[in-house]
Amino acid sequence: MNYTIVTDSAANIPTELAVKYDIRIITMTYFRDGKEYACRDTSKWNGHAYYQKIREGAKVTTSQINPQKYADVFTEICKNGQDILFVGLSSGVSGSFNSAKIARQQVLEAFPERKIVLVDSLGASMGEGLLALRAGLLKKEGFDLRTVKDELLRMRDRMFQVFTVDDLMHLKRGGRLSGISAGIGTVLGIKPLLTGNCDGKIIAFSKVRGRNKSIEALAQKYEELVENQAVQTVAISQADCPEDALYLKKLIMKNKPPKEVIIVDFEPVTGSYVGPGALALFFMSHDNVRLK
Repeated sequence: MNYTIVTDSAANIPTELAVKYDIRIITMTYFRDGKEYACRDTSKWNGHAYYQKIREGAKVTTSQINPQKYADVFTEICKNGQDILFVGLSSGVSGSFNSAKIARQQVLEAFPERKIVLVDSLGASMGEGLLALRAGLLKKEGFDLRTVKDELLRMRDRMFQVFTVDDLMHLKRGGRLSGISAGIGTVLGIKPLLTGNCDGKIIAFSKVRGRNKSIEALAQKYEELVENQAVQTVAISQADCPEDALYLKKLIMKNKPPKEVIIVDFEPVTGSYVGPGALALFFMSHDNVRLK
């Protein structure tokens, strides 16, 4: 097919899957101790060491991808005679998607014969990544650009994203949290349950006491909301808590096992916002589940 699938590294797609499905990834950068870093190959990234530094007090900052970085990638693809399907980080948590829109307009002025389709995932981590992976699979099966775009939009509205964190201060500090005090988890081991709403913003909808209870609550939302699990891929993202990710997988496999469960790392940029110990679950539910 005459188009290229592009996403950003906030999609948390492991390098081997990006290669398998021929997905081009634009890497986000981050700063630690005044030095800029980029994780271009997740298979070579030491997540434990990264999160340990954050636990020890290292401050990580990030910035959105600027329009020129997108334009450079889009231009290269268009010069090669390819159209583009771009799946981006939620516009509700980052200005990067707007940068992609600016780049799209700029590049189309130079290549008016090309098509550049942008899909706002309204998600992050595998809430974005599952869409990009679906696009890669459909392209391999021979579906055209418009058909794949339509499928991703349907999928986006049915994507349920639920997660818990050890410390809300990471989200609060990064400005990614709406309508809840970051001090909620400092009293009596209270753990928040968070989700992405219909605008792609992060909101807290419940809270439980204790780490195990929070993991079990993620599995309970899966039990309540998952649909057609036997034919879908479910994703778990974890920030240096692999044992918890395996426990969550065990719970969701018990009564309504999906076709496949993939476990990935929160890469450095998304990981800097959720912090060490973050655990997230992504699966397909009914239409407009984001409104719940």
